[in-house]
Amino acid sequence: MRPDLRQARHALARGEPLQARQIAAAVAAREPRSAEAHFLMGIGDVTLGNVGGGTALLQAATELGRSAEYFAQFARCLLLLRRDGEAAAALREAEACLVAGEKADALTRDTLGCAYARLTEHEASIPHFAAAVRATPDDMQFRYNHAVALSFVGRVADSEQAFEALLARAPGHARAHHTLAGLRRQTAERNHVPRLRAALAAAREPEARLLLGYALSKELEDLGETEESFRWLWDANAAHRRTLPYSFARDAEVFDAMEANWPVCAAAPVTDPPQDAPIFVIGMPRTGTTLVDRILSSHPDVVGAGELQAFPIAVKLASRTRSRTVLDPETIMHAAGKDQGAIGRAYMQRALAHVPQDGRRFSDKLPGNFLYAGMIARALPQARIVCLRRHPMDTVLSNFKNLFATTSRYYDYSYSIEDIAEYYVRFDRLMRFWQQAVPGRVLEVRYEEIVADQEGVTRRLLAHCGLDWADACLSFHTNASPVSTPSAAQVRRPIYRDALARWRRHAAALEPARRILERHGIAID
Repeated sequence: MRPDLRQARHALARGEPLQARQIAAAVAAREPRSAEAHFLMGIGDVTLGNVGGGTALLQAATELGRSAEYFAQFARCLLLLRRDGEAAAALREAEACLVAGEKADALTRDTLGCAYARLTEHEASIPHFAAAVRATPDDMQFRYNHAVALSFVGRVADSEQAFEALLARAPGHARAHHTLAGLRRQTAERNHVPRLRAALAAAREPEARLLLGYALSKELEDLGETEESFRWLWDANAAHRRTLPYSFARDAEVFDAMEANWPVCAAAPVTDPPQDAPIFVIGMPRTGTTLVDRILSSHPDVVGAGELQAFPIAVKLASRTRSRTVLDPETIMHAAGKDQGAIGRAYMQRALAHVPQDGRRFSDKLPGNFLYAGMIARALPQARIVCLRRHPMDTVLSNFKNLFATTSRYYDYSYSIEDIAEYYVRFDRLMRFWQQAVPGRVLEVRYEEIVADQEGVTRRLLAHCGLDWADACLSFHTNASPVSTPSAAQVRRPIYRDALARWRRHAAALEPARRILERHGIAID
Protein backbone atom coordinates (compact mmCIF):
# COMPACT_ATOMS: atom_id res chain seq x y z
CA MET A 1 0.00 0.00 0.00
CA ARG A 2 1.21 3.52 -0.79
CA PRO A 3 2.58 5.36 2.27
CA ASP A 4 0.09 8.20 1.84
CA LEU A 5 -2.88 5.81 1.76
CA ARG A 6 -1.46 4.03 4.82
CA GLN A 7 -1.36 7.46 6.44
CA ALA A 8 -5.04 7.96 5.54
CA ARG A 9 -5.92 4.66 7.22
CA HIS A 10 -4.03 5.72 10.33
CA ALA A 11 -6.00 8.99 10.34
CA LEU A 12 -9.26 7.02 10.26
CA ALA A 13 -8.04 4.86 13.12
CA ARG A 14 -7.26 8.02 15.15
CA GLY A 15 -10.78 9.34 14.57
CA GLU A 16 -9.77 11.97 12.00
CA PRO A 17 -12.01 11.20 8.99
CA LEU A 18 -11.64 14.63 7.39
CA GLN A 19 -7.86 14.33 7.24
CA ALA A 20 -8.17 10.77 5.92
CA ARG A 21 -10.53 11.92 3.20
CA GLN A 22 -8.28 14.79 2.16
CA ILE A 23 -5.26 12.49 1.83
CA ALA A 24 -7.24 9.90 -0.14
CA ALA A 25 -8.76 12.58 -2.40
CA ALA A 26 -5.31 13.87 -3.26
CA VAL A 27 -4.27 10.35 -4.30
CA ALA A 28 -7.48 9.88 -6.32
CA ALA A 29 -6.82 13.15 -8.17
CA ARG A 30 -3.49 11.73 -9.33
CA GLU A 31 -4.64 8.13 -9.70
CA PRO A 32 -8.36 8.15 -10.61
CA ARG A 33 -8.45 4.33 -10.76
CA SER A 34 -7.14 3.81 -7.24
CA ALA A 35 -9.70 1.55 -5.52
CA GLU A 36 -8.12 2.15 -2.11
CA ALA A 37 -8.34 5.92 -2.49
CA HIS A 38 -12.03 5.73 -3.37
CA PHE A 39 -12.63 3.35 -0.48
CA LEU A 40 -10.97 5.64 2.07
CA MET A 41 -12.78 8.70 0.70
CA GLY A 42 -16.05 6.78 1.03
CA ILE A 43 -15.38 5.74 4.62
CA GLY A 44 -14.38 9.32 5.41
CA ASP A 45 -17.62 10.70 3.96
CA VAL A 46 -19.79 8.15 5.76
CA THR A 47 -18.03 8.86 9.06
CA LEU A 48 -18.60 12.58 8.54
CA GLY A 49 -22.34 11.98 7.96
CA ASN A 50 -22.54 12.00 4.18
CA VAL A 51 -23.81 8.44 3.84
CA GLY A 52 -25.17 8.85 0.32
CA GLY A 53 -22.00 10.33 -1.10
CA GLY A 54 -19.81 7.89 0.80
CA THR A 55 -21.80 4.92 -0.46
CA ALA A 56 -21.32 6.04 -4.07
CA LEU A 57 -17.55 6.19 -3.48
CA LEU A 58 -17.59 2.74 -1.88
CA GLN A 59 -19.43 1.39 -4.91
CA ALA A 60 -16.74 2.87 -7.11
CA ALA A 61 -14.09 1.16 -4.97
CA THR A 62 -15.80 -2.23 -5.45
CA GLU A 63 -15.82 -1.64 -9.21
CA LEU A 64 -12.14 -0.68 -9.30
CA GLY A 65 -10.87 -3.44 -7.04
CA ARG A 66 -12.45 -6.55 -5.51
CA SER A 67 -12.01 -6.84 -1.77
CA ALA A 68 -14.09 -8.40 1.00
CA GLU A 69 -13.45 -5.27 3.06
CA TYR A 70 -14.78 -3.01 0.32
CA PHE A 71 -17.90 -5.10 -0.20
CA ALA A 72 -18.51 -5.41 3.56
CA GLN A 73 -18.47 -1.67 4.09
CA PHE A 74 -20.50 -1.11 0.94
CA ALA A 75 -23.13 -3.54 2.25
CA ARG A 76 -23.17 -1.81 5.63
CA CYS A 77 -23.85 1.56 4.01
CA LEU A 78 -26.49 0.18 1.67
CA LEU A 79 -28.31 -1.11 4.74
CA LEU A 80 -28.11 2.35 6.30
CA LEU A 81 -29.83 3.62 3.15
CA ARG A 82 -32.43 0.80 3.41
CA ARG A 83 -31.25 -0.68 0.09
CA ASP A 84 -31.47 -4.22 1.40
CA GLY A 85 -31.51 -6.10 -1.90
CA GLU A 86 -28.32 -4.41 -3.07
CA ALA A 87 -26.73 -5.07 0.33
CA ALA A 88 -27.46 -8.78 -0.03
CA ALA A 89 -25.78 -8.74 -3.44
CA ALA A 90 -22.72 -6.99 -1.97
CA LEU A 91 -22.50 -9.67 0.71
CA ARG A 92 -22.46 -12.37 -1.96
CA GLU A 93 -19.52 -10.60 -3.60
CA ALA A 94 -17.70 -10.39 -0.26
CA GLU A 95 -18.21 -14.13 0.25
CA ALA A 96 -16.77 -14.78 -3.22
CA CYS A 97 -13.63 -12.86 -2.25
CA LEU A 98 -13.24 -14.98 0.88
CA VAL A 99 -13.80 -18.21 -1.06
CA ALA A 100 -11.07 -17.08 -3.47
CA GLY A 101 -8.65 -17.03 -0.55
CA GLU A 102 -8.66 -13.42 0.63
CA LYS A 103 -7.81 -13.02 4.31
CA ALA A 104 -10.16 -10.49 5.89
CA ASP A 105 -9.38 -8.68 9.12
CA ALA A 106 -11.52 -8.88 12.27
CA LEU A 107 -13.43 -5.66 11.59
CA THR A 108 -14.39 -6.82 8.11
CA ARG A 109 -15.65 -10.15 9.45
CA ASP A 110 -17.65 -8.41 12.18
CA THR A 111 -19.05 -5.97 9.62
CA LEU A 112 -20.17 -8.89 7.45
CA GLY A 113 -21.78 -10.52 10.48
CA CYS A 114 -23.65 -7.33 11.37
CA ALA A 115 -24.86 -6.92 7.79
CA TYR A 116 -26.23 -10.47 7.73
CA ALA A 117 -27.90 -9.84 11.08
CA ARG A 118 -29.56 -6.69 9.74
CA LEU A 119 -30.96 -8.85 6.94
CA THR A 120 -32.13 -11.35 9.63
CA GLU A 121 -29.79 -14.00 8.18
CA HIS A 122 -28.50 -14.92 11.62
CA GLU A 123 -27.09 -18.34 10.71
CA ALA A 124 -24.95 -16.70 8.04
CA SER A 125 -23.68 -14.12 10.54
CA ILE A 126 -22.24 -16.60 13.02
CA PRO A 127 -19.10 -17.75 11.12
CA HIS A 128 -18.10 -14.13 10.58
CA PHE A 129 -18.63 -13.14 14.20
CA ALA A 130 -16.70 -16.23 15.32
CA ALA A 131 -13.82 -15.34 12.99
CA ALA A 132 -13.74 -11.78 14.35
CA VAL A 133 -13.53 -13.09 17.92
CA ARG A 134 -10.73 -15.51 17.02
CA ALA A 135 -8.76 -12.73 15.34
CA THR A 136 -9.30 -10.11 18.07
CA PRO A 137 -10.36 -11.87 21.27
CA ASP A 138 -10.14 -8.74 23.41
CA ASP A 139 -12.73 -6.78 21.44
CA MET A 140 -15.85 -7.00 23.59
CA GLN A 141 -18.22 -5.77 20.88
CA PHE A 142 -17.13 -8.62 18.61
CA ARG A 143 -17.74 -11.07 21.46
CA TYR A 144 -21.13 -9.57 22.25
CA ASN A 145 -22.26 -9.77 18.62
CA HIS A 146 -21.23 -13.43 18.43
CA ALA A 147 -23.00 -14.35 21.68
CA VAL A 148 -26.23 -12.64 20.64
CA ALA A 149 -26.25 -14.30 17.21
CA LEU A 150 -25.91 -17.71 18.87
CA SER A 151 -28.96 -16.92 21.00
CA PHE A 152 -30.99 -15.89 17.96
CA VAL A 153 -30.55 -19.30 16.32
CA GLY A 154 -31.43 -21.18 19.51
CA ARG A 155 -27.91 -22.26 20.52
CA VAL A 156 -28.60 -21.21 24.09
CA ALA A 157 -25.81 -23.18 25.79
CA ASP A 158 -23.22 -21.89 23.28
CA SER A 159 -24.53 -18.35 23.71
CA GLU A 160 -24.34 -18.60 27.48
CA GLN A 161 -20.77 -19.85 27.24
CA ALA A 162 -19.86 -16.97 24.92
CA PHE A 163 -21.38 -14.41 27.29
CA GLU A 164 -19.50 -15.91 30.24
CA ALA A 165 -16.25 -15.67 28.29
CA LEU A 166 -17.03 -12.01 27.60
CA LEU A 167 -17.86 -11.27 31.23
CA ALA A 168 -14.67 -12.99 32.39
CA ARG A 169 -12.80 -10.29 30.46
CA ALA A 170 -15.23 -7.40 31.11
CA PRO A 171 -17.12 -8.03 34.39
CA GLY A 172 -18.98 -4.72 34.14
CA HIS A 173 -20.37 -5.23 30.63
CA ALA A 174 -23.97 -4.32 31.43
CA ARG A 175 -25.49 -5.27 28.10
CA ALA A 176 -23.96 -8.74 28.31
CA HIS A 177 -25.38 -9.19 31.81
CA HIS A 178 -28.81 -8.08 30.60
CA THR A 179 -28.91 -10.36 27.56
CA LEU A 180 -27.53 -13.32 29.52
CA ALA A 181 -30.29 -12.98 32.12
CA GLY A 182 -32.90 -13.34 29.39
CA LEU A 183 -31.47 -16.44 27.72
CA ARG A 184 -33.31 -18.89 29.95
CA ARG A 185 -35.43 -19.18 33.05
CA GLN A 186 -33.14 -18.85 36.06
CA THR A 187 -33.31 -21.34 38.94
CA ALA A 188 -32.23 -21.41 42.57
CA GLU A 189 -29.35 -23.67 41.52
CA ARG A 190 -28.31 -21.65 38.44
CA ASN A 191 -28.64 -17.88 38.47
CA HIS A 192 -26.53 -14.72 38.43
CA VAL A 193 -28.26 -12.73 41.15
CA PRO A 194 -25.21 -12.22 43.45
CA ARG A 195 -23.07 -11.18 40.48
CA LEU A 196 -25.76 -8.81 39.23
CA ARG A 197 -26.09 -7.19 42.65
CA ALA A 198 -22.33 -6.61 42.72
CA ALA A 199 -22.28 -5.23 39.17
CA LEU A 200 -25.17 -2.88 39.92
CA ALA A 201 -23.48 -1.63 43.09
CA ALA A 202 -20.37 -0.79 41.05
CA ALA A 203 -22.16 0.73 38.04
CA ARG A 204 -22.19 4.49 37.65
CA GLU A 205 -23.34 5.11 34.06
CA PRO A 206 -27.15 5.57 33.82
CA GLU A 207 -27.54 3.17 30.89
CA ALA A 208 -25.51 0.49 32.68
CA ARG A 209 -27.71 0.86 35.75
CA LEU A 210 -30.81 0.58 33.56
CA LEU A 211 -29.60 -2.62 31.90
CA LEU A 212 -28.45 -4.18 35.16
CA GLY A 213 -31.65 -3.17 36.94
CA TYR A 214 -33.69 -4.96 34.28
CA ALA A 215 -31.43 -8.02 34.44
CA LEU A 216 -31.66 -8.28 38.22
CA SER A 217 -35.43 -7.77 38.14
CA LYS A 218 -35.85 -10.54 35.58
CA GLU A 219 -33.76 -13.06 37.49
CA LEU A 220 -35.43 -12.27 40.81
CA GLU A 221 -38.83 -12.81 39.21
CA ASP A 222 -37.66 -16.16 37.89
CA LEU A 223 -36.72 -17.10 41.46
CA GLY A 224 -40.14 -16.10 42.80
CA GLU A 225 -38.96 -12.90 44.51
CA THR A 226 -41.85 -10.97 42.98
CA GLU A 227 -41.91 -7.89 45.19
CA GLU A 228 -38.17 -7.23 45.13
CA SER A 229 -38.11 -7.89 41.39
CA PHE A 230 -40.77 -5.26 40.78
CA ARG A 231 -39.02 -2.70 43.00
CA TRP A 232 -35.84 -2.98 40.95
CA LEU A 233 -37.85 -2.71 37.72
CA TRP A 234 -39.78 0.31 38.98
CA ASP A 235 -36.64 2.13 40.12
CA ALA A 236 -34.77 1.41 36.87
CA ASN A 237 -37.63 2.66 34.72
CA ALA A 238 -38.28 5.73 36.87
CA ALA A 239 -34.62 6.78 36.71
CA HIS A 240 -34.53 6.40 32.93
CA ARG A 241 -37.89 8.12 32.43
CA ARG A 242 -36.54 11.22 34.20
CA THR A 243 -33.85 11.55 31.51
CA LEU A 244 -36.30 11.53 28.60
CA PRO A 245 -37.82 14.69 27.08
CA TYR A 246 -40.99 12.71 26.39
CA SER A 247 -44.65 13.55 26.61
CA PHE A 248 -47.41 11.21 25.48
CA ALA A 249 -48.77 14.13 23.46
CA ARG A 250 -46.06 13.35 20.89
CA ASP A 251 -47.46 9.88 20.26
CA ALA A 252 -51.04 11.15 20.46
CA GLU A 253 -50.30 13.43 17.50
CA VAL A 254 -49.33 10.40 15.41
CA PHE A 255 -52.55 8.56 16.28
CA ASP A 256 -54.56 11.72 15.56
CA ALA A 257 -52.88 12.19 12.19
CA MET A 258 -53.53 8.60 11.13
CA GLU A 259 -57.24 8.89 11.91
CA ALA A 260 -57.65 12.41 10.51
CA ASN A 261 -55.94 11.59 7.20
CA TRP A 262 -57.73 8.32 6.58
CA PRO A 263 -60.45 9.87 4.35
CA VAL A 264 -57.70 11.14 2.04
CA CYS A 265 -55.99 7.74 2.05
CA ALA A 266 -59.26 5.91 1.46
CA ALA A 267 -59.86 8.05 -1.65
CA ALA A 268 -56.30 7.86 -2.98
CA PRO A 269 -55.58 5.93 -6.20
CA VAL A 270 -54.48 2.29 -6.01
CA THR A 271 -52.67 1.67 -9.29
CA ASP A 272 -51.46 -1.83 -10.14
CA PRO A 273 -51.17 -3.06 -6.54
CA PRO A 274 -49.21 -6.27 -5.91
CA GLN A 275 -51.24 -9.45 -5.83
CA ASP A 276 -48.87 -11.05 -3.34
CA ALA A 277 -50.43 -12.12 -0.05
CA PRO A 278 -48.00 -11.41 2.79
CA ILE A 279 -49.24 -11.99 6.33
CA PHE A 280 -48.86 -9.08 8.74
CA VAL A 281 -48.80 -9.87 12.46
CA ILE A 282 -49.42 -6.63 14.35
CA GLY A 283 -50.32 -5.38 17.82
CA MET A 284 -48.82 -3.85 20.91
CA PRO A 285 -45.36 -5.28 21.67
CA ARG A 286 -45.12 -8.21 24.10
CA THR A 287 -48.68 -9.40 23.50
CA GLY A 288 -48.05 -12.64 21.61
CA THR A 289 -47.01 -11.41 18.16
CA THR A 290 -43.91 -13.62 18.11
CA LEU A 291 -45.97 -16.63 19.24
CA VAL A 292 -48.49 -16.17 16.41
CA ASP A 293 -45.71 -15.57 13.91
CA ARG A 294 -44.06 -18.83 14.95
CA ILE A 295 -47.36 -20.68 14.60
CA LEU A 296 -47.84 -19.29 11.10
CA SER A 297 -44.21 -19.73 9.98
CA SER A 298 -44.34 -23.38 11.10
CA HIS A 299 -46.73 -23.92 8.16
CA PRO A 300 -44.91 -25.48 5.19
CA ASP A 301 -46.20 -22.73 2.88
CA VAL A 302 -45.03 -19.79 5.03
CA VAL A 303 -41.61 -18.40 5.89
CA GLY A 304 -41.10 -15.85 8.66
CA ALA A 305 -39.38 -12.68 7.49
CA GLY A 306 -39.01 -11.21 10.97
CA GLU A 307 -39.79 -7.62 11.93
CA LEU A 308 -39.39 -5.82 8.62
CA GLN A 309 -39.15 -2.05 8.42
CA ALA A 310 -40.27 -2.29 4.80
CA PHE A 311 -43.77 -0.84 5.11
CA PRO A 312 -42.87 2.16 7.28
CA ILE A 313 -40.01 2.93 4.88
CA ALA A 314 -42.24 2.58 1.81
CA VAL A 315 -44.67 5.08 3.36
CA LYS A 316 -41.85 7.43 4.33
CA LEU A 317 -40.38 7.42 0.84
CA ALA A 318 -43.80 7.98 -0.73
CA SER A 319 -44.37 10.99 1.52
CA ARG A 320 -41.08 12.61 0.41
CA THR A 321 -40.86 14.37 3.77
CA ARG A 322 -37.42 15.23 5.11
CA SER A 323 -38.16 14.83 8.81
CA ARG A 324 -35.69 12.65 10.71
CA THR A 325 -38.32 10.22 12.01
CA VAL A 326 -39.83 7.46 9.89
CA LEU A 327 -43.33 8.14 11.24
CA ASP A 328 -44.66 11.54 12.23
CA PRO A 329 -47.78 13.62 11.49
CA GLU A 330 -46.17 15.36 8.52
CA THR A 331 -45.23 12.04 6.92
CA ILE A 332 -48.73 10.63 7.41
CA MET A 333 -50.35 13.71 5.91
CA HIS A 334 -48.15 13.69 2.79
CA ALA A 335 -48.32 9.92 2.26
CA ALA A 336 -52.10 9.66 2.63
CA GLY A 337 -52.92 10.95 -0.84
CA LYS A 338 -50.17 9.10 -2.69
CA ASP A 339 -50.82 6.13 -4.96
CA GLN A 340 -51.29 3.27 -2.52
CA GLY A 341 -50.47 0.69 -5.18
CA ALA A 342 -47.02 2.26 -5.56
CA ILE A 343 -46.52 1.98 -1.79
CA GLY A 344 -47.47 -1.70 -1.99
CA ARG A 345 -44.98 -2.31 -4.80
CA ALA A 346 -42.23 -0.49 -2.90
CA TYR A 347 -42.99 -2.62 0.15
CA MET A 348 -42.79 -5.89 -1.78
CA GLN A 349 -39.52 -4.89 -3.43
CA ARG A 350 -37.92 -4.34 -0.02
CA ALA A 351 -39.56 -7.27 1.73
CA LEU A 352 -38.58 -9.84 -0.90
CA ALA A 353 -34.91 -9.13 -0.21
CA HIS A 354 -35.44 -10.81 3.19
CA VAL A 355 -37.10 -14.06 2.12
CA PRO A 356 -36.17 -17.01 -0.08
CA GLN A 357 -37.75 -16.97 -3.53
CA ASP A 358 -39.18 -20.47 -3.32
CA GLY A 359 -42.88 -19.82 -3.79
CA ARG A 360 -43.78 -19.65 -0.11
CA ARG A 361 -45.68 -16.73 1.37
CA PHE A 362 -44.04 -14.74 4.14
CA SER A 363 -45.05 -13.22 7.45
CA ASP A 364 -44.00 -9.75 8.59
CA LYS A 365 -44.29 -9.42 12.34
CA LEU A 366 -43.40 -5.79 12.99
CA PRO A 367 -45.88 -5.04 15.82
CA GLY A 368 -45.95 -1.31 15.08
CA ASN A 369 -47.51 -1.92 11.69
CA PHE A 370 -50.84 -1.65 13.54
CA LEU A 371 -50.49 2.08 12.90
CA TYR A 372 -50.57 1.40 9.14
CA ALA A 373 -53.24 -1.34 9.02
CA GLY A 374 -55.60 0.67 6.83
CA MET A 375 -52.84 1.63 4.41
CA ILE A 376 -51.63 -1.99 4.28
CA ALA A 377 -55.16 -3.13 3.41
CA ARG A 378 -55.32 -0.71 0.46
CA ALA A 379 -51.72 -1.00 -0.75
CA LEU A 380 -51.74 -4.82 -0.62
CA PRO A 381 -55.30 -5.97 -1.34
CA GLN A 382 -54.41 -9.68 -0.94
CA ALA A 383 -52.48 -9.23 2.33
CA ARG A 384 -53.83 -10.87 5.47
CA ILE A 385 -53.59 -8.97 8.75
CA VAL A 386 -53.67 -10.52 12.23
CA CYS A 387 -53.78 -8.25 15.29
CA LEU A 388 -52.85 -9.62 18.69
CA ARG A 389 -54.77 -8.52 21.75
CA ARG A 390 -53.92 -9.22 25.37
CA HIS A 391 -55.58 -8.24 28.64
CA PRO A 392 -55.03 -4.46 28.92
CA MET A 393 -53.32 -4.66 32.31
CA ASP A 394 -51.05 -7.52 31.23
CA THR A 395 -50.20 -5.46 28.16
CA VAL A 396 -49.22 -2.53 30.36
CA LEU A 397 -47.13 -4.75 32.61
CA SER A 398 -45.40 -6.62 29.78
CA ASN A 399 -44.41 -3.36 28.07
CA PHE A 400 -43.17 -1.95 31.38
CA LYS A 401 -41.06 -5.08 31.99
CA ASN A 402 -39.40 -5.18 28.57
CA LEU A 403 -36.39 -3.03 27.82
CA PHE A 404 -36.80 -1.98 24.20
CA ALA A 405 -34.05 -0.32 22.16
CA THR A 406 -33.02 2.61 24.33
CA THR A 407 -31.88 4.57 21.26
CA SER A 408 -35.32 4.37 19.63
CA ARG A 409 -37.71 7.18 20.43
CA TYR A 410 -40.69 4.98 19.44
CA TYR A 411 -40.56 3.21 22.80
CA ASP A 412 -40.21 6.23 25.08
CA TYR A 413 -43.73 5.54 26.35
CA SER A 414 -42.65 2.22 27.90
CA TYR A 415 -40.89 3.51 31.04
CA SER A 416 -44.03 4.76 32.81
CA ILE A 417 -47.16 2.75 33.52
CA GLU A 418 -49.27 5.89 32.99
CA ASP A 419 -47.72 6.51 29.56
CA ILE A 420 -48.20 2.87 28.57
CA ALA A 421 -51.84 3.00 29.65
CA GLU A 422 -52.41 6.15 27.58
CA TYR A 423 -50.70 4.47 24.64
CA TYR A 424 -52.89 1.39 25.02
CA VAL A 425 -56.01 3.56 25.01
CA ARG A 426 -55.06 5.00 21.63
CA PHE A 427 -54.01 1.60 20.28
CA ASP A 428 -57.41 0.21 21.26
CA ARG A 429 -59.20 3.15 19.68
CA LEU A 430 -57.19 2.90 16.45
CA MET A 431 -57.83 -0.82 16.10
CA ARG A 432 -61.57 -0.21 16.50
CA PHE A 433 -61.20 2.52 13.88
CA TRP A 434 -59.53 0.11 11.43
CA GLN A 435 -62.24 -2.50 11.97
CA GLN A 436 -64.75 0.06 10.72
CA ALA A 437 -62.52 1.46 7.96
CA VAL A 438 -61.42 -1.85 6.41
CA PRO A 439 -64.03 -4.38 7.57
CA GLY A 440 -63.04 -8.00 7.36
CA ARG A 441 -59.36 -7.32 6.69
CA VAL A 442 -58.03 -7.58 10.26
CA LEU A 443 -58.48 -10.71 12.37
CA GLU A 444 -58.13 -9.95 16.07
CA VAL A 445 -56.79 -12.79 18.20
CA ARG A 446 -56.53 -12.73 21.97
CA TYR A 447 -53.44 -14.17 23.59
CA GLU A 448 -55.57 -15.68 26.35
CA GLU A 449 -57.63 -17.54 23.73
CA ILE A 450 -54.50 -19.08 22.22
CA VAL A 451 -53.50 -20.40 25.64
CA ALA A 452 -56.97 -21.78 26.31
CA ASP A 453 -57.62 -23.29 22.86
CA GLN A 454 -54.45 -23.50 20.80
CA GLU A 455 -55.88 -25.70 18.06
CA GLY A 456 -59.14 -23.78 17.70
CA VAL A 457 -57.39 -20.42 17.39
CA THR A 458 -54.80 -21.89 15.03
CA ARG A 459 -57.58 -23.09 12.74
CA ARG A 460 -59.07 -19.58 12.73
CA LEU A 461 -55.65 -18.08 11.96
CA LEU A 462 -54.99 -20.41 9.06
CA ALA A 463 -58.47 -19.91 7.62
CA HIS A 464 -58.10 -16.13 7.75
CA CYS A 465 -54.73 -16.36 6.03
CA GLY A 466 -56.03 -18.68 3.32
CA LEU A 467 -53.87 -21.61 4.44
CA ASP A 468 -54.75 -25.27 4.66
CA TRP A 469 -54.47 -27.05 7.98
CA ALA A 470 -50.97 -28.22 8.97
CA ASP A 471 -50.25 -30.18 12.15
CA ALA A 472 -46.81 -28.55 12.31
CA CYS A 473 -48.46 -25.31 13.41
CA LEU A 474 -49.31 -26.94 16.75
CA SER A 475 -45.61 -27.76 17.29
CA PHE A 476 -44.39 -24.20 16.74
CA HIS A 477 -41.86 -24.62 19.57
CA THR A 478 -39.87 -27.07 17.42
CA ASN A 479 -39.51 -24.49 14.65
CA ALA A 480 -35.75 -24.10 14.22
CA SER A 481 -35.78 -20.76 12.42
CA PRO A 482 -34.03 -17.86 14.20
CA VAL A 483 -35.84 -15.56 16.64
CA SER A 484 -34.38 -12.12 17.34
CA THR A 485 -37.11 -10.71 19.60
CA PRO A 486 -37.33 -10.67 23.43
CA SER A 487 -39.72 -13.64 23.17
CA ALA A 488 -37.02 -15.98 21.82
CA ALA A 489 -36.86 -18.15 24.94
CA GLN A 490 -40.65 -18.33 25.37
CA VAL A 491 -41.50 -19.42 21.81
CA ARG A 492 -39.11 -22.35 22.07
CA ARG A 493 -41.42 -23.78 24.74
CA PRO A 494 -44.90 -25.26 24.25
CA ILE A 495 -47.88 -23.08 25.20
CA TYR A 496 -47.81 -22.26 28.92
CA ARG A 497 -50.25 -20.53 31.25
CA ASP A 498 -47.99 -18.75 33.72
CA ALA A 499 -48.07 -15.45 31.79
CA LEU A 500 -51.82 -15.07 32.30
CA ALA A 501 -53.10 -12.37 34.71
CA ARG A 502 -49.60 -11.55 35.93
CA TRP A 503 -50.72 -7.99 36.51
CA ARG A 504 -52.67 -9.07 39.60
CA ARG A 505 -49.39 -9.68 41.44
CA HIS A 506 -48.71 -5.95 41.16
CA ALA A 507 -52.27 -4.64 41.22
CA ALA A 508 -51.55 -1.90 43.77
CA ALA A 509 -48.57 -0.49 41.86
CA LEU A 510 -50.50 -0.68 38.57
CA GLU A 511 -53.59 1.08 39.95
CA PRO A 512 -52.81 4.38 38.12
CA ALA A 513 -52.86 2.47 34.82
CA ARG A 514 -56.12 0.80 35.73
CA ARG A 515 -57.74 4.17 36.43
CA ILE A 516 -56.63 5.55 33.05
CA LEU A 517 -57.96 2.52 31.20
CA GLU A 518 -61.31 2.51 32.99
CA ARG A 519 -61.70 6.26 32.51
CA HIS A 520 -61.62 5.59 28.78
CA GLY A 521 -64.14 2.80 28.97
CA ILE A 522 -61.75 -0.14 28.74
CA ALA A 523 -62.98 -3.02 30.89
CA ILE A 524 -60.48 -4.63 33.25
CA ASP A 525 -62.39 -7.36 35.12
